[in-house]
Amino acid sequence: MSSNNSFASYGSIAKSFHWLTALLIFSAFPLGYFANELAHEITGPDFDGSKDVIEQATLLFSIHKTVGVAMFFVGVLRIVWAVTQEKPGLLHPENKPEALAAETVHWVLYASLVLAPLSGWIHHAATVGYAPIWWPLGQNLPFIPKSDGLAEIFAGLHWIFVWTLLATVALHIAGALKHQIIDRDATLQRMLPGRRNLPQPPAQSHSLMPAVVALAVFAAVLTGGATTGVFQTHTAGNGDSDTQLAEVLSGWTVTEGVLGIEVTQMGGQVAGSFADWTAAITFDDPAAPGPAGDVEVIIAIPSLSLGTVTAQAMGADYFDSATYPTAVFKADIEKLEQGYQAVGTLTIRDKILPITLPFTLDLQDDAAKMKAELTLNRLDFDIGRSLPDESSLGFAVIVSIELDALRAK
Repeated sequence: MSSNNSFASYGSIAKSFHWLTALLIFSAFPLGYFANELAHEITGPDFDGSKDVIEQATLLFSIHKTVGVAMFFVGVLRIVWAVTQEKPGLLHPENKPEALAAETVHWVLYASLVLAPLSGWIHHAATVGYAPIWWPLGQNLPFIPKSDGLAEIFAGLHWIFVWTLLATVALHIAGALKHQIIDRDATLQRMLPGRRNLPQPPAQSHSLMPAVVALAVFAAVLTGGATTGVFQTHTAGNGDSDTQLAEVLSGWTVTEGVLGIEVTQMGGQVAGSFADWTAAITFDDPAAPGPAGDVEVIIAIPSLSLGTVTAQAMGADYFDSATYPTAVFKADIEKLEQGYQAVGTLTIRDKILPITLPFTLDLQDDAAKMKAELTLNRLDFDIGRSLPDESSLGFAVIVSIELDALRAK
């Protein structure tokens, strides 16, 4: 059997690409489906933090992504080979609607073979703390930043292209069965392994109309995805709670502030922040080291935005925001020989622990700029109790605070 195509049949290389592609598609889809089912369980409010479930989801996602990357490269090579080869002719070119449909499906199929895995790969590269691709060339892509918004857009594109690919594969199989069972012609036999005596297709020419129709198909599915909200991003917190903090009386009014946290998940740094928190501050800068005031900070836990793990962080084994919707830091402020510190307690869930928070302060008359950073151990607050080691989630939680405040008049 020749390695090259002929007008009557496909060569051995094209056949190998065809069946390898089929194997990859029918491996990647169930892997992705079951991994997503586990992901929905993990991000659900009732998830108990089971390490076994997390490890199983990570394993399935890693295999799925690795198969997807392989599919991308096989798809590219298949297209390159196809454009350098003679295209076998249609056995029934006189049936114009069927000929247009068959060639359109091929155009959409080839494009989807590249777009589906590529969009998933970009989504992976834009995300941090996720199941890795099993290969030695790293997890990032050139020109793709770590961005929750970008990751969500390409997650939507991946969903659209995957279902476009599967619909096209279904049409492709239906067409092959129609030729085999109804037409009883040699269309399917041209792609089966081995050498056969095959009929010579009638003379014909190919137009660009199928390519134009394929572009229209992609325009339609992308438009449909946009109108149904597939590309909407959700990076401002999970918004699943009605917890709203009331304003507080304070000797200092915070005009700008960021209360951020950073965790290590699956070896990657995941950073986020709380959108809703209040600070009641009493402060007078003494001339000498000593007492300087007090502070009480109340944090709305459901306002946390933590990238792709936001919903998971709200679960019962983590912050358990349904039961404990707020965290409280209450402390006395002290001036030191160098700098300042707030000494008090931090309440997260049902745990109240002593905390000392060193911070720097830049005072300019009635304006102040404060910065602080503190590392906490999540296990001290019973967060992620089902993950007693750092293989999935690190122990350290880095808390960073920056705020600008004005003295109340």
